[in-house]
Amino acid sequence: MFRAFDWQDLIPLAKGAWLTIQLCAMSGILGIIFGLILGIARTSPSRIARWISTIYISCVRGIPILVIIFFIFFGIPLLFPGLELDKFASAVIALTCFAAAYVAEIVRGSIEAVPRGQSEAADALGLNYWAKLRYVVMPQARKIMVPPGVGFIIGLVKDSSLVTVTGLVELTHAGNIVTNLTGDPIMTFLTVAAMYFVICYSISLLGRLYEKRTGIQVDPLKLPEPASV
Repeated sequence: MFRAFDWQDLIPLAKGAWLTIQLCAMSGILGIIFGLILGIARTSPSRIARWISTIYISCVRGIPILVIIFFIFFGIPLLFPGLELDKFASAVIALTCFAAAYVAEIVRGSIEAVPRGQSEAADALGLNYWAKLRYVVMPQARKIMVPPGVGFIIGLVKDSSLVTVTGLVELTHAGNIVTNLTGDPIMTFLTVAAMYFVICYSISLLGRLYEKRTGIQVDPLKLPEPASV
């Protein structure tokens, strides 16, 4: 027998939303860290570093995230029988691998968007590669990478719903469970959608707040005014 959807059903949905937040926070932070490393390696003077990062980024970006999740959750225990990963750990690893590749491309594009004259000026001052990257290139690239980075994190929250295939009771899976109990998928998934919206909109607000506090203003539709003679 099905029962009506009521406020008590919000409890498992709230638990699923909290698990989604934890999952995306951990994979997002790790993805940003590894993505920065890969993005810098992609633009480094080292041919080996560029080669390794290019292969990783191309492979991960060319594979659906669902396949990555299946491989981490089902494939690794088969390849390494002694290595057992729980559902949450495998989901974090899969989303981190996915996020690192896309963050790396954001970092690479932002670094390459810095005017070449800035690097040439740093070379004229005698700065080495790492000093130039730290004091000249990255402070300017950061202003470019923040808006697309926030957009990607929002996308990562929505893509995290795919880990439901592993049985992890995140927000989408919690919605399926409540639907099976109530027989009311419309009300249940309207609530799930509202929770996803709150999470994503909160990330968007934090991104805007960060842009305002750091003075980052990126408007690709606004062309720079010509310099006066």
